[in-house]
Amino acid sequence: METDRFLRHMVMVAVLVLMAWLLALPAQAADQASGEAIASASTGELGVVSAGSVEDTLKACLARIPKEASAGQRMMAEQSCDRDEDARKAIQVVPGF
Repeated sequence: METDRFLRHMVMVAVLVLMAWLLALPAQAADQASGEAIASASTGELGVVSAGSVEDTLKACLARIPKEASAGQRMMAEQSCDRDEDARKAIQVVPGF
C-alpha cells in the first residue's frame, strides 16, 4: 500500500517536472542569438571609442543596429540609443572636480 502511494507520487512529480521543462524550451530557444549581426557602418567614420561605452555617440550606437533587424527590434534599439545619449549628455553637463 505504501509502495503504491510512493510510486504514484513519484510519477506525479516526474510528470510535473517534465511539463515545466517542456514549457521552458521555447523560451530558451528564443533567447539564443542568431550570430548574423553585421555592422551597418564602418567604425572609422564614426569616432567610436568602444561599443557600449559612456563616450559612445548616438550616431555610433544607431550604426550598430543590424540592417536585418525587425521593426520592433529596431524600435527598441533606437530607444535604447536615445536613452544612452540622454545619460551621456547629463554626465557631460556635470562640472568636473
